[in-house]
Amino acid sequence: MYVTQYSMGGAARYASVGIQASVDSATPHQLIQLLFDGFLARVKVAKHALARKDYALKGQSVSKAISILGGLKDGLDREKGGELASNLYDLYQYVEFRLMQANAANDEDGMDEVIRLISDISSAWAQIPEHLRASTAIGR
Repeated sequence: MYVTQYSMGGAARYASVGIQASVDSATPHQLIQLLFDGFLARVKVAKHALARKDYALKGQSVSKAISILGGLKDGLDREKGGELASNLYDLYQYVEFRLMQANAANDEDGMDEVIRLISDISSAWAQIPEHLRASTAIGR
C-alpha cells in the first residue's frame, strides 16, 4: 500500500480532530502532559530530519517545539507557584536556549539533552497522584 499526498492530508486532518478533541476534554494537568508529549514528538522529528539532512523539516519541528515551550512557560504563575514554578521557568529557558544551539549547530547530542530533560519532567508530572492533580497547575 502506498500513501498519496491526498490521503496524507486526510490523515493529518483526522489526527488534528483527534488532538483537538483531546485538548477540549483535557484537565489542566492533562493539558500540560499534552504539551510535554508534543514538545518531545517535535524534537524527535527534528532529530530524525537532521539525520536525513532534511533541514527544512528540522527547522519547522524545532520552531514548533520552541512554541510549545512558550506555552509551558506561559502556564506558570511564578508568584503563586513559588520556587518550583521559578525553577521550571528557568529550566524551560535553558531547554529553549539549548535547542536553538542544537538546531544551529546540527547537534544531535544537544537534541538528546533536551529530550532527556523534558522526558524527566514529563515522567515526574505523570506520576503525580490523581488526588493532587487539581492543584498541580504550578500556581494557577
